[in-house]
Amino acid sequence: MERSAFEQKARTWREKALNVSRHYGAGEDMAEDIAQDVMLRLWQMHDELERFRSVEAIVTLMAKHTLRDLQRRRTAESLEEATIVSLTSSPQEELESKENEEWLTMKLQQLPTTQRTLLYMRQEERRSHEEIAQLLGIETTSVSTLLARARRTLLEEIKRRNKR
Repeated sequence: MERSAFEQKARTWREKALNVSRHYGAGEDMAEDIAQDVMLRLWQMHDELERFRSVEAIVTLMAKHTLRDLQRRRTAESLEEATIVSLTSSPQEELESKENEEWLTMKLQQLPTTQRTLLYMRQEERRSHEEIAQLLGIETTSVSTLLARARRTLLEEIKRRNKR
């Protein structure tokens, strides 16, 4: 599929991924992450899309499977963290840790979408700067700049919080 044809249909596919994710219980942020992931996967296979009868069906399956994977991963991580925390921490430390995690999650959600997506791709998916640049069709220097900006913003927020 040519780039221009992909771009024309991409909005429709993205909306489909968002709607499917929301329908199966994803929150707004998670639905955005899933839609972004689906669009990246579709772009990676854009040369093969014409052989499928319904790309929307593929989008639906990708969104459902990605959501399930994220939910399973989070459940497993939560159980592991709960075990580790309860074995090594006092109730006071557990509460502080939970508050810190919630605060950081809130600050991450307040970042601009591009910065949040790049941080996710770099930190969670462990993608290289070059890989991110290639997937998003931007320069490697832009990836570095945007990641630095996101990290700097978070660092400033942490410093402000610690001054209180």
